[in-house]
Amino acid sequence: MNTKQAVAKRILQICDNKEININSLANICGINPSTIYSMINNKSKNPGIVTIKKICDGFQITLGEFFNTKEFDELEQEIF
Repeated sequence: MNTKQAVAKRILQICDNKEININSLANICGINPSTIYSMINNKSKNPGIVTIKKICDGFQITLGEFFNTKEFDELEQEIF
């Protein structure tokens, strides 16, 4: 799993846990839904940390909570 996939998986996990759909999340965060859909459909080349922070704010969690999963701890090397 690469970083983009881990971010997408985490967004979907939290949406599922909080029972919110992507459109509702986008409205809460003030982000265009297409931005979030691009992130979860692996079309976004580089999901920005500011966008992830806005998503965390919408979820009412910290960046630390967002990234505190085994998927992020076990990411493959991005630089070869």
